[in-house]
Amino acid sequence: MPKKIALIGIIIEDNKVFQDVNNILHEYSNIIIGRMGIPYRESKINIISLVVDGESDEINSLSGKLGMVDGISAKVMYSKKEYN
Repeated sequence: MPKKIALIGIIIEDNKVFQDVNNILHEYSNIIIGRMGIPYRESKINIISLVVDGESDEINSLSGKLGMVDGISAKVMYSKKEYN
């Protein structure tokens, strides 16, 4: 199955779910290229950008698990280029 590079944007509105997020990210660590976290204290939210490299099913699974956690929004943006 072809692979793609994707960017997953995560907004955390409830600080109580950080352990849940870290557990999910650890589960998918094999496809994560990089991670950048930004605490936005004025709005009391945290923003994480993930760059991932994997099959669409893996990437969608990661984003879906993150999105099912209460207090989190997650969206994926895919590159157009596929490779093996």
